[in-house]
Order: sequence, then C-alpha cells, then structure tokens
Amino acid sequence: MGAGIFGLHFFFPEFHVARIIAIANQKGGVGKTTTAVNLASSLAAAEQRVLLIDADPQGNATSGIGLSGEELGDTTYDVLLEPTRLPTAVRSAVQFRSLDVLPATPDLAAAEIELVEREGREGAMREAIALVADRYDYVLIDCPPSLGLITLNMLVAADALLIPLQCEYYALEGISQLLNTVRLVQQGPNPSLDIDGVLLTMYDARLNLSRQVAQDAREFFGPKVFTAVIPRNVRLAEAPSFGKPIILYDVASVGAQAYLSVAQEVMARTGRAGRTVSTGNTGNKPVETAAV
Repeated sequence: MGAGIFGLHFFFPEFHVARIIAIANQKGGVGKTTTAVNLASSLAAAEQRVLLIDADPQGNATSGIGLSGEELGDTTYDVLLEPTRLPTAVRSAVQFRSLDVLPATPDLAAAEIELVEREGREGAMREAIALVADRYDYVLIDCPPSLGLITLNMLVAADALLIPLQCEYYALEGISQLLNTVRLVQQGPNPSLDIDGVLLTMYDARLNLSRQVAQDAREFFGPKVFTAVIPRNVRLAEAPSFGKPIILYDVASVGAQAYLSVAQEVMARTGRAGRTVSTGNTGNKPVETAAV
C-alpha cells in the first residue's frame, strides 16, 4: 500500500518473482541431485510453483523425476545457447501439478565448449530464467559436480546457493573451493549471491563421524545449517530407479519425511507460506499431491 495525494491510499499489486536456488557442490556423490529432485517435489506438494532445472550433463535429475530421453525436446543445452527457448522448453506438471522441469541430456557437456567464445556467456541462464521468473515461487537448479562454465552460469543466475554436505570425512575441507568460487561470483557478475543453507546428507546418528561432521558444520556455518538432516535411507536410494521422488515412492519413509521438513524450512526462511503435506498415503502416493 502506498500513500497518495490528499492523504488517500492506493493499493499496488505485488510483483512476484521466484527465489532462484542453485544446489551445488563440486564433490560428487553428496546427495546433490537427490536433494534437487526431492526438495522440488516436496515444495510442489506444499502447493508452491516450482521449476526444476537439470544443469548436469548426467541428466540424473531428469530421469529421477520420471522423464526419459524419448520424450525430450529442447533441453538445458538448447536454452544455454538460446535463452529465449526456455519458456517452450520446460515440461509442465511433471509428477505434480505445480512442478515444471527443464531436462538435460549428455549433450549439455558440449555447452561448456560452445559458450567459451560467446560474449556474456556467464549470463545465459540468468537471461533465460528472467523470462519465466514471475511464474514460479522457486526455481531449483541441479548443478554439475564441477566448477566449470556451466556451474558458473547457474551461480550467476541464482539468488542463493544450497550446499548439500555429506556427513563423511573431509566433507568441510572439500567445500572450500566452492566457497572461493562463490566469493569470486559475488565480487563479479552476481554481487547478491548468498548462501541460503547447508544441508547435512547421508547422516547416520549411530556413527560418531556423522555427529562430529554435523557439529563442525554448525560451528562453521551457524544458522545456515538446516535443522533437518537427510539420513542414509534405502527407500531414498531406491526411488530414482523408479523415476519417482521419494514422496511418491514411499511418503512414510524417513527420507521422505526429512525432505518434507527441509521444504518447510526453505519456505520459512524465504517467507513463503505453503501447505503442510499430509503423511498419509494411498499406494505409496501422498494424498492430494499428484498431478491429474
């Protein structure tokens, strides 16, 4: 609301823009893609409008959410080379009514080379997302396990970074290179880039090592570390082979409950209200969440 002339008040519509979160860690096998797929699904289940961007040439987020090569047209590769193609490249209502996906195939690896000679190459994804940012509450980007030009593009496009941190030896030491890259991006093309959170993954409360890594992470990152932790869970590991996020594969599993808790924390941190998802299930499918 704004104050107008003669003391009158005028109501102005709020301009809604998505929160763009890059999920990144240059180390592989830390639960990055698992987090991208399941956080996106959990947010969508809470009635948030979500765009999941697969920026990893391995395409694991694409297959993990249930898309296959036979049905893919334009992909992240095409969008990086021609940003205006993003609005027509996204697949709508994938598994959930409010979840859209920009898929990736191994062709994406070639973008690393083809972008090198292009002017403004690091801003291609930012340009693309700007075309659709008002359609979503969240844009989640699954970055590749490297710090090359594709990851740089995603960090330039993002408002914030979410770092999956596995509860294993050397976990914190291995993250220093990523933080250095973040500082370089902050000093250059994206000064507003922030760290939204650090998510502890592969946590096993029975192991002293897991508890120690969690303690060290909380001492180093403070409140940036999510309260919820992602446990080692067989059902969570099985879900991608069925092309389903964990809340459609087994919503009652501890892995599903963990990601639903993370989604609630993300919404709380970004000030966006969402529906609390029921833990009831019918045929391993959350009630009232699947797309029709």
